[in-house]
Amino acid sequence: MATSTHRRGPSGPVTDSTSRSGGPLRRAVAGFGLPGPHREQHVLTLDQLSSVRLPIGDDGVVVGQDGSGGPAVLSLFRPRPYDVVLVGGIWTAQLIALRAAATGARVAVETGRGQAWGPVAQAAGGGQPCMTVHPIGRLGPQGATVAGPVLVVRDAGPRPGRSRLSAAPWQAMLTLMPYLAEGADRLLGSADLVGVQRVAPQEAELIARVLQLPAAEAAALPNLGDGVTLWTNRRTRSFVQGGPTPSEAQVLGQARRMD
Repeated sequence: MATSTHRRGPSGPVTDSTSRSGGPLRRAVAGFGLPGPHREQHVLTLDQLSSVRLPIGDDGVVVGQDGSGGPAVLSLFRPRPYDVVLVGGIWTAQLIALRAAATGARVAVETGRGQAWGPVAQAAGGGQPCMTVHPIGRLGPQGATVAGPVLVVRDAGPRPGRSRLSAAPWQAMLTLMPYLAEGADRLLGSADLVGVQRVAPQEAELIARVLQLPAAEAAALPNLGDGVTLWTNRRTRSFVQGGPTPSEAQVLGQARRMD
């Protein structure tokens, strides 16, 4: 069994079909791939074939490591509306936005802190408009599709008002709340997924009551470290340690809870 050599383009593997001189390449010889630099053959015998393993798991946005050291993945883009509430700091919201953009999704941010999001949007696209920043109340329809999913980030303070947009098929809504205020229990109770970072003991009590958290997990919330988030829905819960890659750290700095 042989594999040919490919280069990776913006949307996946791309097979070279022309030579450096611009002319067509000669047909590849079976078992040797396309003509090019000398390299070892990628050939497996039938006995070796059974040892090949392809890591297949949940698809989505990797937000950190779970308790066992494996990747923690948020499957944000679905064929139905998906609402996420994050009680935490802007750093984590920006990390999720950057990584969502890296998967090919468009990100639209509705915020009163444009100066905090502008550099992130500029870094996300590498010159391409994959992340846009809008004043509160000025965000229009995004036209999300299965081929063009959208993450809408609402950074509108602890009392986010009604938005012109809502979650829709292939359009996830992430509402960032730096701390809990009046009406927070309604938002928490209606969300499909809730992320909780370090909060005050009184906030932890409210969150535990609304989300029906076990006592041990509720007691841990006021003492979480920077970058640690409890992600929970109606079925599962997981503490996740988030941290930046070197390139992300150049844009965001190190993980922090307070803005």
